[in-house]
Amino acid sequence: MSPYLAEKGIVVSSNSKAKPNARENAAEPFKRALSGCIRSIAGDAELEVAFANERPGMAGERIRLPELSKRPTRQELAVARGLGDSMALRKACHDARIHATMSPQGADARAIFDAVEQARVEAIGALRMTGVADNLTSMLEEKYAKANFSAIDSQSDAPLEEAVALLVREKLTGERPPTSAGKVLDLWRDFIEGKASADMRNLSAAINDQQAFARVVRDMLSSMDVAEKYGEDDIEPDEQESETDEDQPRSQEQDENASDEEEGSDAAPADENQSAEEQMEEGEMDGAEISDDDLQDEGDEESETPGEVKRPNHPFADFNEKVDYTVFTREFDETITAEELCDEAELDRLRAFLDKQLAHLQGAVGRLANRLQRRLMAQQNRSWEFDLEEGYLDTARLQRIIIDPMQPLSFKREKDTTFRDTVVTLLIDNSGSMRGRPITVAATCADILARTLERCGVKAEILGFTTKAWKGGQSREKWLASGKPQSPGRLNDLRHIVYKSADAPWRRARRNLGLMMREGLLKENIDGEALMWAHDRLLARPEQRRILMMISDGAPVDDSTLSVNAGNYLERHLRAVIEQIETRSPVELLAIGIGHDVTRYYRRAVTIVDADELAGAMTEQLAALFEDESMHRRPGRTRRAG
Repeated sequence: MSPYLAEKGIVVSSNSKAKPNARENAAEPFKRALSGCIRSIAGDAELEVAFANERPGMAGERIRLPELSKRPTRQELAVARGLGDSMALRKACHDARIHATMSPQGADARAIFDAVEQARVEAIGALRMTGVADNLTSMLEEKYAKANFSAIDSQSDAPLEEAVALLVREKLTGERPPTSAGKVLDLWRDFIEGKASADMRNLSAAINDQQAFARVVRDMLSSMDVAEKYGEDDIEPDEQESETDEDQPRSQEQDENASDEEEGSDAAPADENQSAEEQMEEGEMDGAEISDDDLQDEGDEESETPGEVKRPNHPFADFNEKVDYTVFTREFDETITAEELCDEAELDRLRAFLDKQLAHLQGAVGRLANRLQRRLMAQQNRSWEFDLEEGYLDTARLQRIIIDPMQPLSFKREKDTTFRDTVVTLLIDNSGSMRGRPITVAATCADILARTLERCGVKAEILGFTTKAWKGGQSREKWLASGKPQSPGRLNDLRHIVYKSADAPWRRARRNLGLMMREGLLKENIDGEALMWAHDRLLARPEQRRILMMISDGAPVDDSTLSVNAGNYLERHLRAVIEQIETRSPVELLAIGIGHDVTRYYRRAVTIVDADELAGAMTEQLAALFEDESMHRRPGRTRRAG
């Protein structure tokens, strides 16, 4: 027994010693042994360990690992061990309440904080047990290989949270980053060490004290200008959230506070009579343990060429040569998060105002969202593999045995969901013409649909676009100061807003959508550049399938630009961007027009007359898109009319 297990006073479950049945799957003894080891490391003899064709994760007293193949390879077994060890160590060495209390505010800071905490618990096991260290290394190799980190060669593409976690792991264990992590750490090493090297020297001494370790990490984040330094009198949002969740089961409350990225994927669709928020609230799976790309089918891995959508075949690589569209200056453009535009108190007030305005609509939208979830889940369960040597007995083929008793039994097994590795971006027009009911309905629909998609295992991003000022802003002032040169092109300051990033769980981003209710936010709209921005964000994502939904109520309008260019200047650019995405990009584009015919721009589009129809249009469009993909992947099946 290892010193760590002896110190914990835990013994391996007797289940792991059971003798295998001669006819059982060859992997069953391994599963039993691994389950016993996980319980031992976690210090919980009642911990449930399951193997399933679903994304690995941990929720409450249940750990879910990937199902093993009939003849698992050495690498597959090592990865399964690594995943089990990682989750067991988190169960044993991680306190959810301390983590919630010490967590910083801001999505980027929280992502780094969560990733470093996971690195801490894994380092504890790696330092005390050599075998665990090897298993964790195999898991990380697989994780970064699936995420295609080896293709990253610029700092802008390298996730800072992963770089910090890799550096912390190196400092704590002395282990170099896995080969598959590529240059991610090297791209950020000078920045991190230059800012926080003094703080990092205190990590090893605090590794076994989560609270002390968290303080050191907060000092690091402060030194890196990512988050404020932790103070004794800080009031953390998580404490307030835990008070509002008192009606939930204890284990779920702990899971939600433990990590922004833990997912309880076993929740059933909520009762339609509940409020929308009660219908949609879910735990999130711990992304610090396993990335979205971990352990997908090998076929998916082969279908993704490293760097395929990033370079050199970018859909807009030669766009400027074909389209007569210029920008006078990008100096005053901004891409900004909702938290940066508005303080927390006002965001809370605006979110409460949004909920109050549409309290009667939330139930209807919630029912539509549940309907979408049922349709997506139905597609997940409708695809099967036949003529297998193990699985569920295929009763439809039992007649073979009657005809020829020498024929072997035939088994079947459900396939993985065809849209599991998917990301959806909702791009919302934040122009002045959307003011009033259209923008409130759009915000609520985007909010609830994002929760629904996450519940179905589909990542969702919510973006908005407008301008910083009416009639040109600082760009126009600079043009005037330059002597009004002819044909300046776009002449306004863009404002692109990230309400919810694809990796942020809905629970952390829900209040951001209230920003759309802020007086003075909605100004003019330059749709073409907004589409290119959202499109490029999707291309940078690792998911296999990318869907972009535009929600707008009119053609692009910017008085400053149109006053010094042709009247169709912005519209012509929008058409060119749409054509480029629809014909040359892997991104699937669809649009919904509110009181405005967008079918003349987009191939896949629908126009609604009233904003109240938006919820139904969005759910139907998304469901149809997934159904089309599902039918395309299952030859021989036809869609029913209507």
